[in-house]
Amino acid sequence: MNGGEDGKQERHLVLAHKLFLLSHPDVDDLSKVALRTEVLDAVKSDDMAPLFESLVAAGVLEPDAALLAEMRGRIEEEIRKLDDKIADAEENLGESEVREAHLAKSLYFVRVGEKEKALEQLKVTEGKTVAVGQKMDLVFYTLQIGFFHMDFDLISKSIDKAKKLFEEGGDWERKNRLKVYEALYFMATRNFKKAASLFLDSTSTFTTYELFPYDTFVFYTVLTSIISLDRVSLKQKVVDSPEILAVISKVPHLSEFLNSLYNCQYKSFFAAFSGLTEQIKLDRYLQPHFRYYMREVRIVVYSQFLESYKSVTMEAMAAAFGVTVDFIDQELSRFIAAGKLHCKIDKVAGVLETNRPDARNAFYQATIKQGDFLLNRIQKLSRVIDL
Repeated sequence: MNGGEDGKQERHLVLAHKLFLLSHPDVDDLSKVALRTEVLDAVKSDDMAPLFESLVAAGVLEPDAALLAEMRGRIEEEIRKLDDKIADAEENLGESEVREAHLAKSLYFVRVGEKEKALEQLKVTEGKTVAVGQKMDLVFYTLQIGFFHMDFDLISKSIDKAKKLFEEGGDWERKNRLKVYEALYFMATRNFKKAASLFLDSTSTFTTYELFPYDTFVFYTVLTSIISLDRVSLKQKVVDSPEILAVISKVPHLSEFLNSLYNCQYKSFFAAFSGLTEQIKLDRYLQPHFRYYMREVRIVVYSQFLESYKSVTMEAMAAAFGVTVDFIDQELSRFIAAGKLHCKIDKVAGVLETNRPDARNAFYQATIKQGDFLLNRIQKLSRVIDL
């Protein structure tokens, strides 16, 4: 796995995205034929025998015993050579050469897709590593394995480990890289608020091209920020950010999506939003949260519209969004019932009345509720003790 120094996405993560698209119901059969060929080429070029076997078992690729035997033969031969280098380094050379030989074996296991062996060998390499920066690089390799397999437990533990390493020292460049890895982890596990904060911290220091290109980074930053930031912060950190402005137009519909929301041009916003849905659906990190994200964005935009009024007719709101009154009625009633929008519908008059909650009153209600809960728990406990 490369570290992204050459500005290219790590090739196994490119492959992971292709595998995701192959299993996606919205990708047409013709595209899948091309994808299958690309996946097979990638598997062959890196001798990824374990992945080839699992893809054959899943019916994604055709069985090919001769190819599998060839790959296995090359792997055995290469591992023999790597073991010889390790033995030679241990007998005749210094500690740094021993470490390099172990690292080469780790990276070979990564390359051929032997996940467990790679993780084991990376641990061995870590035992031979003194410098904090080099230990951090090993964590980045582990994180890339985690993102390839979407192994969130491995990712989470590796991020914690990296943070502990930084307490011993570590340079800013690696610290900044870790922020993007952590942001991606938060986004992939539906913590959009934390993801947005870390993505925004990295807009001027982004170097993690091994994860994704800069325009994808901007796509994630804008998407997570829109549902996480208030209007003032959105303007300051995203709408006016020179780094984001430089590339936002490269992502179809993204500029219209952001600016129409900020400028309250709701018809344009909905048009841009529907244009973006396909990109969100076809992203392996965002797709599991597609419905949740769609809901959160609509809550943001409806709340923003209603904030300007004490009461407004359903017809006026429907016209502003370029949809029917029935659609607005259905949408809002669902969000109001879930407690996500603070307004009520007067169906007879066809009017929406907003009832913005007072923060102090909300705090008072929450305190009462928690107090009742605590008293109930104490009563239950006292009954148990009396017995």
